[in-house]
Amino acid sequence: MAKKIKFGKISIVVFLTALIWVWADLAQDERLELSGVVIEVARSSDPALWVSFVVDGAKPNLQTSITLDTVVLKGPASRVAEVSRRKNKGALNLDLFLAPEQEKSTQEGDSTRDVLELLKASDEIGKLGLTVESCEPRTLTIRVRKLVKANVPVECVGLDPSLKVDTLDPSQVEAFVPQDETLKATIQLTPAEQDQARGTPIEKSPYIELVAGQRREVSTKVKVRLVAENVLHDYSVPATLGFCFSPNLQGKYEVVLDNDPAQLATVLIKATPFAQQAYAQAPYQMTLYIHDTDRQQESVTREFVFLFPEEYVRRDEIKANQPAQTAKFRLVPIAEPRTEAPGM
Repeated sequence: MAKKIKFGKISIVVFLTALIWVWADLAQDERLELSGVVIEVARSSDPALWVSFVVDGAKPNLQTSITLDTVVLKGPASRVAEVSRRKNKGALNLDLFLAPEQEKSTQEGDSTRDVLELLKASDEIGKLGLTVESCEPRTLTIRVRKLVKANVPVECVGLDPSLKVDTLDPSQVEAFVPQDETLKATIQLTPAEQDQARGTPIEKSPYIELVAGQRREVSTKVKVRLVAENVLHDYSVPATLGFCFSPNLQGKYEVVLDNDPAQLATVLIKATPFAQQAYAQAPYQMTLYIHDTDRQQESVTREFVFLFPEEYVRRDEIKANQPAQTAKFRLVPIAEPRTEAPGM
């Protein structure tokens, strides 16, 4: 007679075998060495607080992030294998952030932090199911400084050599800076922004560079206007003529020009592109001033006056490229309209 299979005993054997394998996996810790783990100072919500890592103890080497040489993790072989696979796929990110607010109670100056303790407190590493065994470097130096609010001048840098700053409004802004240092609020325009700012102001946020690579944006926006620096081009602008009368002559006389119309059709100028555009869009390009005594003359000779936009004249961005045009004209009375008697 066949023996009955005892499934209960088989289940116990399978369970014990699996338990032995799990115990063996847990008992045999393996190690995983990582490189390139970054510790970075997070953005502070307190603008008066400045926290940096000190490299080699020198001020120019203040940095907002440090890359660790090595971090050694240990744990069960299966967990190490899984983390190693994530690392090889580029899906492992163990970068840490140091919150500046945690340093508020720290006295100004330099202090030492235990990197191993920072790593052990990391939630990201804790979720891996591994522990941190060692790291290099083991300690980091942190510098804490309190900034003060002050008015600092604004400067615009990196401009095309053919451009210069015409206006910065405001020319000073409030910013948080080290108390014992003189800094400037810097504006840097892209080539497209430089083209846009030529003639038409644009708004741009300046920044304070506390040290090389550490910038803080200033909340106050600055209007920047640029002008071409003595780079004038030749233009021919179609001319609309204007006549300036006194109230004694206005509406009573009209000007009859004896000039060749083609002679007064255009004005030759040297100007920047923006100055030329403004001049071409003006209502009149030249005007002739009419005197009261001109009505007594059979013929008058007088020069037209160029009506260049004053703001561009002040900046030497526009000028005539020809002599002033001379007008030959007469004043002719305007006939009064006839009024017919009622009933006619």
